Amino acid sequence: MNIIETSGLGHAYGDVVALHGLELELEGGTIGLVGANGAGKTTLVKILLGILTPTLGSVKVFGIPVAERPLEVRARVGYMPERDCLPEDQTASDFVTYTAELAGLPKKASRQRASDVLTLVGLHEERFRPIGEFSTGMKQRTKLAQAIVHDPDLVLLDEPTSGLDPQGREDMLSLVGRLGGFGINVVTSSHVLTDIEQTCDWVVMLDGGKVLRSGPLSGLGQTGVIEVELTSPVDPFMAWLEANGASTHYDGRVIFVRAERNGFEMVRDGLTATESGLRRLRESSTSLEDIFMGRST
Repeated sequence: MNIIETSGLGHAYGDVVALHGLELELEGGTIGLVGANGAGKTTLVKILLGILTPTLGSVKVFGIPVAERPLEVRARVGYMPERDCLPEDQTASDFVTYTAELAGLPKKASRQRASDVLTLVGLHEERFRPIGEFSTGMKQRTKLAQAIVHDPDLVLLDEPTSGLDPQGREDMLSLVGRLGGFGINVVTSSHVLTDIEQTCDWVVMLDGGKVLRSGPLSGLGQTGVIEVELTSPVDPFMAWLEANGASTHYDGRVIFVRAERNGFEMVRDGLTATESGLRRLRESSTSLEDIFMGRST
């Protein structure tokens, strides 16, 4: 079963269209939801939670129609919001315990579960301090803890690294990366593409409320281009490749080779035929940023 399915999903705020005709079928795993600010990411997350009712179309989470049975969906989903929304006069322990009780756990079990989860996110020593004394990084960890305290099947993370310094960002991404090991499916909404590259195995790109691209992260960056760096003159090698049907481009250091098929075999044969010395050989790839901006090698 897909964890998320949308059909013709659209939403508008008055005359402003936030989502337009989204068609998605997402299996389990760690999914990145990327796009610039205003691309529709937060709107989609709120629709998945049943907080917003879509203007058009439908959405299911674990096969459950969200608009018809939102409470059933929320029982299986955790949510980490982007904005600072924590009660500053409560301790992290009390707050996360309270959210566990809201999810249906008994009081004693909620207290133990809160302690375990706060330890997991690195707040064992600080869990009895008022949240108002916390740094931004500690508040983000607390929000993550309340999102997973009830052991959800899916957690939705809205800009989990927002406002964090470089070390805090790395720590948060490490925590997000560990969630899959606990059997939790993850959807991370972010405009920071490098965060998605570091933590996700599937990516959905939104642009102007539409799906720009959806697919496995491992395949999105493949270009079909081979990078070759030689220790010998490049002209004989490039001439041989072009005579045998490949196209080449040389940037002064690396030869970029594109062939219809069997590119690596052609490069191998060209190296042998021209007795060229090889320094480096790899398939070229592009970053998520290059793909999103429409750039390629």
